[in-house]
Amino acid sequence: MRQPNLFSLSRKEGWRRFADAPPRQRPETLTRTRLAALGEAAAEDYNDSRHDWHANFGIVQTPQLAGIHDELEQIVASNRQDGDRIRSAAVIDALPGLGKTTIANLFGREFDRQQMRRLSTVTEAGHERIPVFRVGLTSNTTLRTLNRMICEYYGHPATDRANAAALASHALDCVLSCETQLGIIDDIHFIDLDRRDGLAVSNHLKWLANELPVTFIYVGVGLAERRFFADGLTGKNVALAQTARRWTRLGVDPFRLDTDEGRRHWRSLLKTSEHRLVLTDHRPGMLLRNADYFFERTSGHIGSYFTLLMRACYRAIRTGTEAVTREVLDGVRLDEASEQARQQLAAAMAHGKITSALGDAS
Repeated sequence: MRQPNLFSLSRKEGWRRFADAPPRQRPETLTRTRLAALGEAAAEDYNDSRHDWHANFGIVQTPQLAGIHDELEQIVASNRQDGDRIRSAAVIDALPGLGKTTIANLFGREFDRQQMRRLSTVTEAGHERIPVFRVGLTSNTTLRTLNRMICEYYGHPATDRANAAALASHALDCVLSCETQLGIIDDIHFIDLDRRDGLAVSNHLKWLANELPVTFIYVGVGLAERRFFADGLTGKNVALAQTARRWTRLGVDPFRLDTDEGRRHWRSLLKTSEHRLVLTDHRPGMLLRNADYFFERTSGHIGSYFTLLMRACYRAIRTGTEAVTREVLDGVRLDEASEQARQQLAAAMAHGKITSALGDAS
């Protein structure tokens, strides 16, 4: 029986497992005859391995992911200033369900692997090399908790008893000793600039950027609408905001069907996905034939798309259907945002207001 692969990216040990993990082994696709010949325990183990595969069958190189990774590479590569100069930061800012966190984590993993490949696992001074740190904020993040989370990532022993200033100093020591070059801070939309604690955290992010010799990648939802780039300032005072001058905003768009290119990208996503399914009765083209249906169900949001596909695979195995059919898909309930948009999108496609995803397929 497979053991749970449990780890947290908010700790260096978890990040190391994530960065060093080899490609997952794809289970064999059995014929109906071989599937029926499995004993009860063997069938349970086989299905468990397929559930695990479908939930983690790898990342599809979408245009959105490739485009932002290219931008991030430029930003990181150009941030080679000496320690007395401020490095610019990147912020991935988009609606929920578009893969922001995944994009940031995958870029961080590739950067980590490159650094560990080029350099040794130990610094010249004999410290553990940690190329990347990653933390995720919470709704009650304060200046002290932010510093503590960074220290906890490195496993610093003084996180429980130190005050905010001491923790900031410890965080700086960790970054310098471990020669960290990239910092990922997720869910920064939890910072409320209308509260004193939130404003203090926002200002502390600038201090971290000034003092830590790393490139920061921030991830958040609706930051422009929240006046995050204006540092909470309004009117003529907006010109005094430092964030808008230091951060490069990278947006993530959903898939669209209003252009030929958009429809090609959507079809490419489905084609790539179906090659990875481990279902006995799956045949090439079964997902693509339902391209419009998938768009109706997900509004082109990749997070909702993969949720629908993963749950459909689970249902196909559990019911013995062994294929992602319309009946199987209809039995899957999705996130509320997708369910609310479903009828409206279906009506628009039925009346020709949205072009079919197969409209220009050859």
